[in-house]
Amino acid sequence: MAIRKAVVVGANGTMGAGTAALLGAAGVPTVMLARTREKAEAGRARADHLAKGKLAGAPITCGSYDDDLAAALADADLVLEAVAEDPAAKRDVFARLDDARTDGTIVATVSSGLSIAALCAERSADFRACFLGVHLFNPPTAIVGCELIAHAGTDPAVVGAVRDFLAGALRREVVETNDTPAFAGNRLGFRLLNEVAQLAEEHGVAFMEQLVGSHTGRVLPPLATIDLVGWDVHKAIVDNLHARTRDAAHDQFRLPGVIARGIERGHLGRKTRDKGGFFRLEGKGADARQLVLDPATFDYRPLAEAAPPMPAFIGLMRERAGARDLPAAMAVLCADTTHAGALLRRIIAGYVSYGLGLVGEVVARPRDIDRIMAFGFGWAPPSAIVDAIGAAGAIELIEGAGLPVPAAIADAATTNRALFDEPALDCHRFFAAA
Repeated sequence: MAIRKAVVVGANGTMGAGTAALLGAAGVPTVMLARTREKAEAGRARADHLAKGKLAGAPITCGSYDDDLAAALADADLVLEAVAEDPAAKRDVFARLDDARTDGTIVATVSSGLSIAALCAERSADFRACFLGVHLFNPPTAIVGCELIAHAGTDPAVVGAVRDFLAGALRREVVETNDTPAFAGNRLGFRLLNEVAQLAEEHGVAFMEQLVGSHTGRVLPPLATIDLVGWDVHKAIVDNLHARTRDAAHDQFRLPGVIARGIERGHLGRKTRDKGGFFRLEGKGADARQLVLDPATFDYRPLAEAAPPMPAFIGLMRERAGARDLPAAMAVLCADTTHAGALLRRIIAGYVSYGLGLVGEVVARPRDIDRIMAFGFGWAPPSAIVDAIGAAGAIELIEGAGLPVPAAIADAATTNRALFDEPALDCHRFFAAA
């Protein structure tokens, strides 16, 4: 089941253009389709920008659904659907693809968390057997992690062919997940992002951004990440998780009031530069200054004025992490007696407990969670944090937060072995800004 030609449907959107850029840069003949040829060509221009000059001479053509779908699908091996993250819109596209495709043509949705089985439930038997999810992280030209999601009816040969294509021709770091809400990366990542946003309502934006910074294993802090993702996208993901999950993180998936109010006022993060999100830039060039949101009043003031004094333990953690001594950095956190230290321990405990608790339900191994957080989110893998603290210490941290201890951590404590298993990955890179 070699994949020699691809079609991208919804090519004018952010993910459609990014997907086409990835395919074109790899030399894969690709047809970009949108509602009109002009929209597809606009997507091609966006793909050129994302690929940074790597698409010169790439075998990419553009077309419209009405004029070019049948011809494009006649000899396509893989169709990647990247329309809006709306089940009804996607099902409409799949009905059209089902009519036009030939048996054996693989169809993949780049959905970031919708049910794969539900999206293809009304389609033909061959369509369902050849259907799966390929969750590329945005922008796929820069982020190599991706999730491969089969549903119960997906042909194993299709899974193998797409896995080989992603890892080979496209050089992706592939993690296979079960067909569960938001899969693995977004389920864990948005639990932490949303929890920090909830806490920002109580403790302030500047304080939380300082508390959960690079010393915790993420170059971009959580609230700045939500601004980058977009408040509307964040809402869609956590609303989906809050509605479709009933586990220990259910409360952490409740959308914070500040985000709900902000969306009503047109605050969507970086995509609405004049209104902003948790942060807003005022002015341009060298004169620009960063403002920070007050969740209570929805006023903005200079970040330099709003930021509280940095707790001493954060400086010590940054110093130890910057020296590539992660056990020493985590020892500082575990020993701190301040309210800020207790709050950060609770956040870290939630990340580790929930992430490794997804093993068995969402992924097969701790290594799968570690890899998608490292390669998809650019965050320190949960297992690496456990090893830095020590399994026994991690259990104490998790139990102190009133959270369940994952079996993988309990087993590591019993056997006295390291949990992290990705020798080629330097985990110190996630603390590089410390």
